[in-house]
Amino acid sequence: MERSKGWNGLSFRPLADPGREARDLFSFVGAWAPPAADVTTGWGAWDGETLVGAALLERDGTTALLHGPAIAAPPGADLEPALDAAASLVALAIASVEAAKVETLFARPQGLDRVWVRLGFIPVPEAELPEALRDRPGIGLFGWRGGSALWSAAGRGRDRRAFPALR
Repeated sequence: MERSKGWNGLSFRPLADPGREARDLFSFVGAWAPPAADVTTGWGAWDGETLVGAALLERDGTTALLHGPAIAAPPGADLEPALDAAASLVALAIASVEAAKVETLFARPQGLDRVWVRLGFIPVPEAELPEALRDRPGIGLFGWRGGSALWSAAGRGRDRRAFPALR
């Protein structure tokens, strides 16, 4: 995989075949990517014709899990533009899930805490992740619900009426 030669003029757009297009990039940067059949959509950052960044989305009903962003920065490059590219990919994902009526978007931190927080994600417990999206690699979890820091598990999970001590 060829690395980007610069960060000026990156173009961002949806991936035509996200589960396959981004696989080499995720592998190159050492990031796990879900099986192609599980990827609902994805976005890429291009330097000319070279894919230098990508984010992939797995969906389960009104919930989704964002994989990435995976960015291939040139050796010795200033990393601020790479973080900006990562934030741009996450912003594309947010715009897409809002339009698709996804209520909750989850992501693994990957050391990008300032990107997640800047875009309205907050740390959440693993128990918030739906069963269908569990067992993915990574430690920690961030969640987004319309960019609000208001987070409530009320009405989700176990029926509290079944547990007298929780009434």
